[in-house]
Amino acid sequence: MTYLLGVLFMIVGIGVSIALHEIGHLVPAKRFGVKCTQYMVGFGPTIFSRRRGETEYGVKAVPLGGYIRMIGMFPPKPGSDGTLVPSSSTGRWAALMDDARAQSMEEVTPADEHRVFYRLSTPKKIAVMLGGPLMNLLIASVLLTGLVTLYGQREAQGAAVAGVVECVRPAGAASGAPTSACTAADSPSPAAAAGVRPGDVYVSIGGQPVHDMGDIASLVRPHVGQPLPLVVDRGGQQVTLAVTPIANQVAKVDAEGVPVLGADGRPETVTAGFIGTSNRPARIVNVPQPLSAVPGVIGDGVARTAGLVLHIPEKMVGVWQAAFGSAERDVEGPVSVVGVGRMAGEVSSGQAMPLLGLDSSTSTADRFALLVGLLASLNIALFVFNLIPLMPLDGGHVAGALWEALKRAVARATGRPDPGYVDVAKGLPIAYAMSIVLIGMSALLIYADIVRPVGS
Repeated sequence: MTYLLGVLFMIVGIGVSIALHEIGHLVPAKRFGVKCTQYMVGFGPTIFSRRRGETEYGVKAVPLGGYIRMIGMFPPKPGSDGTLVPSSSTGRWAALMDDARAQSMEEVTPADEHRVFYRLSTPKKIAVMLGGPLMNLLIASVLLTGLVTLYGQREAQGAAVAGVVECVRPAGAASGAPTSACTAADSPSPAAAAGVRPGDVYVSIGGQPVHDMGDIASLVRPHVGQPLPLVVDRGGQQVTLAVTPIANQVAKVDAEGVPVLGADGRPETVTAGFIGTSNRPARIVNVPQPLSAVPGVIGDGVARTAGLVLHIPEKMVGVWQAAFGSAERDVEGPVSVVGVGRMAGEVSSGQAMPLLGLDSSTSTADRFALLVGLLASLNIALFVFNLIPLMPLDGGHVAGALWEALKRAVARATGRPDPGYVDVAKGLPIAYAMSIVLIGMSALLIYADIVRPVGS
C-alpha cells in the first residue's frame, strides 16, 4: 500500500507540475492579448474538456506533457511586395513548413489578426516561452525552501568507531581486513591495546572535545609517543581509556578529513600519529537551515542537472549497455517517468533506503521529505531541459525571438529595411528530428527502467 501511495504521489505531482508549466505559458500569453484556443494537459485523445470563453481546457489520455494552442505561432512568408502572404512550395520540407504556417493561421480571423503570437515584441515572446520553465523552477524553489527551512538538511555530527585495526600495518599494505587476526610479525595497534571497541562514540581526545571525524586526525596525528586520555561513550556510559599514538604511514587528509589522492589516483600517505581505528559519523540529523541557504541549494541542483543534460549522449550509452548488457545503471543518470514512479514507490515503502545509505526503518516524515525532494528535482530537470535552444522545446522559440531581435537591431544600425518576422517554421526539420530523438530516448529509458531499474 505504501508503495502505491508513493507512486500516486508522484503521478499527481507530475500532473500538477505539467499543468502549472502550461499555465506559465498561458497567463502571459493572455496578458499580452494572444488568443489561446486550447489548454491541454497530456497528449492523444481528449478525456475531458470544457470551454471557458475562447479557450478549451482539458485533459488528454497520455500524461507525458501538455501544451497551449496560440494562434499565429508561425508567420506567413513575405510576398514580393513585402506583405505577408501564404507561400506554396513543392519540396517535402518546404511543403511541411507551408502546412504548419497554414495550420497556425487557420484560426486567425480578421478580428484576430492583431492577436497572433508572431506579432508580439521580442521581450513578450520570451516572457511567454520562458513562463513554463520558470514555473517549474518556481515549483522546485517552493518545495526546496520548505524542505531546507522546515525539515532541514542531513548533517553528520560527532564521530564513532566503525572498526578497530588489531595490528599495525602501513597504509596501503595488502594486509587483509582491518579486524583480521594479528600474526607474530605484527604488533597490536594502540586502539586495540587500549581496549577501544567498535561502536564507541568519541567524547574527547587529550582533553579536547570531538565534534566530527575531522577532529580525530587533528588531535591524534601530532602526538606520536605521547599518552592521550581518550573518553568514549559506550552504551550511555563514559569510559576513559589511555591510548598512545605510534608513528606510522597513514593516509593524508585535507581539512575536512577527506583522503588526498595523488596524480595516480591513489591515496597519498604521510608519517604521523596512528591509533588504529576506522571511524564514521556518530549520527545523521536533519538541521533546519536559514532562508539564505536556499539559493545555494537551488543553484547546486540546477548546476548538477545542467551537467547531466550536457552529458546526455554518454549517459544514454550507459543506459543502453545496462538495458541490453550487464552494465549497472548510473544512480545519477536519466530515468523515465516509469523510473521516477518506481523510485517514488520504493522510497515510500522503504525499499530504496539502503541504496540511499539510509536505514529501512526511516520515519514517515523522512520518506515524505525524500518524495518532495524527488519532485523538486524533477521540476529542476524540466526547467533545464526546456531551456535547450532547439525546437520544439521552449528554448527553441526563445532562440527564434532573440534571432529576430538581433536581425532587426543590425538592420537599424546599418540603415537597412526592417527584415520582418523570423520564420521559425524553418526550424521544423530540427523539431521533427528532436521529437524522434526524444521519443527514442523515452522508449529506451522506459525499457531500461523496467528490465534494469536503478539500484537493481
